[in-house]
Amino acid sequence: MGLLGAIRDRLGRRGNRRGLAIGRKLTPEERAAEDRAEDLLGSVVGDDALAAYRVLGFLHSFGSNEADGLPGYGYLIYPHRPIVSFDTRSGEPLNELCVRFPDRTEEGAPERLPDADDVLAKWMALRGDELGLLAEANIDRPGTQIDPAQARRDILRLQEWISPHDSSASDGPGFARAE
Repeated sequence: MGLLGAIRDRLGRRGNRRGLAIGRKLTPEERAAEDRAEDLLGSVVGDDALAAYRVLGFLHSFGSNEADGLPGYGYLIYPHRPIVSFDTRSGEPLNELCVRFPDRTEEGAPERLPDADDVLAKWMALRGDELGLLAEANIDRPGTQIDPAQARRDILRLQEWISPHDSSASDGPGFARAE
């Protein structure tokens, strides 16, 4: 295992998660729900995408490829926050897509899904019916809820996470680096 693999292994462990645990302590029930949700997320998106989610605090997805074989846009999928679409070439945020997936599994259960379930629901909606999600989402300009500077930093962090030789880190064939 190379240096990058060792760093990803160390940072990708459960104890280093961002997301719901920031700002408040999780109850044992919430922690167990989040663990189950992350296990499910990993089984769907793969180990490297799960490690990226644990380290970066968001999941990503790319749009379809353009004539040059690279995706022209992508999405940053945050837990319980808008999805940010971005231009893969310039690294600029394009829109914020506000969608919500409440937990309706049990009567009286909290409406908030565990973080990993929320990002998985958004990822699946984008992958399964991108146009349907776009039709249902409230689409806002960048900066409505997420600071565009933070989105740009997250796009750069994603670019750093995905190396040109590690296509398993993305669900797309490549990521056009902003020059």
